[in-house]
Amino acid sequence: MRKLLLIFGVLAFTFASCGDKKKEDVKKDVEPVKEEVKVEETTTDASAKDQQLAMGEKLFSEKTCVACHALETKVIGPSIKDIIKIYDDKNGNIVKFLKGNSEAIVDTDPGQVAIMKANLDGFVKDMTPEELQALSAYMRNAAK
Repeated sequence: MRKLLLIFGVLAFTFASCGDKKKEDVKKDVEPVKEEVKVEETTTDASAKDQQLAMGEKLFSEKTCVACHALETKVIGPSIKDIIKIYDDKNGNIVKFLKGNSEAIVDTDPGQVAIMKANLDGFVKDMTPEELQALSAYMRNAAK
C-alpha cells in the first residue's frame, strides 16, 4: 500500500510538473509581446505660436476688447487693422502701450485717450507679460 501511494505520488508530481511547463509554454505563445514605445512630445514653433494666438483671441474676447474694437471697422475705438497699421508705421510697441509705458499713438484725442486709459487700467493691469504678448500677437495675426 505504501508502494502504491509512493508510486501514485511520484506520478502525480511528474504530471503536475509537466502540466505547469506546458501552461507556461502556452502562455508564452499566447501573450502578446509588449514593446515599450517612446513617444517624444515636442512643441514645435508652429504649435507654440498657435497656442499663443488662441490665448490672445481668448483674452481679446474675455477682456472685452471686442466691445470697442472690430477687425476692419471702427466701433468705439479704431479697428484692429488700423491699430496695427499705425503701430507698424510709427514703430510703436502695443505691449508697452497696454502696460502704460508709452503714449497713445492711434487715437490721440484727449477725451478718447482718457476713456481708453480708464478701460485699460480696468482689464489690462493684472495681465502677465505672456498674456500681453499673446494679445499683441493675436491682433497682428488678425490684421494680416
